[in-house]
Amino acid sequence: MFERAVGEAVLVTGTGAETAERAVPAPRLPWVRGFAQWPPQGSPKKQGKALRAAVPRDAHRVLDLDAGRPDAVTAVTDSNTGRIPELTPIRVGRMAATPFAFLRGSAGLMAYDLARTPMTRIGAQICGDAHAANFGLYGDARGRLVIDLNDFDETVHGPWEWDLKRLAASLVLAGREAGADEDTCRDAARDAVGAYRRTMRLLAELPVLDAWNAIADEELVSHTDAHDLLGTLERVSEKARANTSGRFAARSTEETESGGRRFVDAPPVLRRVPDAEAAAVAAALEPYAATLSEDRLPLLARHAVHDVAFRVVGTGSVGTRSYVVLLLDHRGEPLVLQVKEARPSALVPHLAAAGFQAPAVEHEGRRVVLGQKRMQVVSDILLGWTTVEGRGFQVRQFRNRKGSVDPAALAADQVDDYGRMTGALLARAHSHSADPRLIAGYCGKNEELDEAIAAFAVAYADRTEADHGELVAGVRAGRIAAETGV
Repeated sequence: MFERAVGEAVLVTGTGAETAERAVPAPRLPWVRGFAQWPPQGSPKKQGKALRAAVPRDAHRVLDLDAGRPDAVTAVTDSNTGRIPELTPIRVGRMAATPFAFLRGSAGLMAYDLARTPMTRIGAQICGDAHAANFGLYGDARGRLVIDLNDFDETVHGPWEWDLKRLAASLVLAGREAGADEDTCRDAARDAVGAYRRTMRLLAELPVLDAWNAIADEELVSHTDAHDLLGTLERVSEKARANTSGRFAARSTEETESGGRRFVDAPPVLRRVPDAEAAAVAAALEPYAATLSEDRLPLLARHAVHDVAFRVVGTGSVGTRSYVVLLLDHRGEPLVLQVKEARPSALVPHLAAAGFQAPAVEHEGRRVVLGQKRMQVVSDILLGWTTVEGRGFQVRQFRNRKGSVDPAALAADQVDDYGRMTGALLARAHSHSADPRLIAGYCGKNEELDEAIAAFAVAYADRTEADHGELVAGVRAGRIAAETGV
């Protein structure tokens, strides 16, 4: 290939049996590894379209549950391995609240099922947990709000369809919880896939740099025709702007005799930790700083570390080790960092069955951080990783003007709008690591894929409701402990 690039190229033209060859000038410069070739080699769009012969788009409606599939209680019990034992009942209680909450905590079980569904084998950096509640607002370096995927604990290189199907199924469950009728729930799933497909096609047609830098802002509402969401997004944005380290510190800390501040116990969500544990977390901030761009270091150097506390977070993340670290500048203004344990992705055990190679991970925190940066246009400027007592952690700003839409609390006429918006965001995130021309070529212009994945989403929502019922029954029978209301 290299010799061909620097030699004489041959162009074949003509029709029927008549062909003519003429020499064209070779490129002035040889092909540089890591860059595209010129002239372009093949057509990714045609390659994607050709995949339909092997994996028809309608095949994505298939949900064929494996006979060896673990039951819900077993799946949740297994996923609790390695978590802090006294916190796992809180996790189970949160998952037992609703079918949508069960789905949020069962990424591994769904990956088991998805590994047995049709796939194109087109790989992308995937979120791994792209359910409808894992999109939200956060602040960029200048304090402007961006909306995007915001949870990457399970991120891996894997099948793009897994994220899209998880999103679609979650929209059906969220819609049901919100009281929407079945047609509306199915429409939300179908519209999410349609928005993904159309956005991928749009990105495929743009200049690469424009597509790469496409930022989710107010134009996204117009692109996805999500105008019914405007009021909700404005309210969420207003709350997000006030959701800062300063506000959290004002409510969760108290002044010390030395003039600094420290966290106040608020069990079981927030609790102080022994001095040795706090010191280990604080010491881990030094290697964390080495994972940041050097231009960030003066920002950290103007803050002093004052206190460390343990804070319970999320649904699927409950039971992992998660700390908040209080920093104060010379004026006593706070900056709070979250130091959150990064466990191996729940998708990894199922990648081989899907035809993907499980990655060699040198540090789980690094995996999460790099996966996030590969999928977001704008990421937290203090996003990095570290190690605490042999375990990998990710580090990020806590309460960085974060805000989220609760998809299960939307009005019925907003669920499909939210589906379109999140579908578009997911396409943009996947396009950073997978060629949008390839996926767009497969997805096509008609609604065949939309209808197929919507059918899958309804079937999987039904299966999740049954799983949720099994978990609730297991709690009642004493097979698994749960703590509710926390």
